[in-house]
Amino acid sequence: MIDNLALAISHGLIALTVWVLLRRPDLDREGPPPERKPKGRRRA
Repeated sequence: MIDNLALAISHGLIALTVWVLLRRPDLDREGPPPERKPKGRRRA
């Protein structure tokens, strides 16, 4: 039998994660993606 506390904790954490992600303001913005800096060593 599956422990009800383990189910409650795991589903609660998933629900919390979804709630936090949906509140992000950058989900409502459309535009070009931010520029990524190239990774690598800097030459001196």
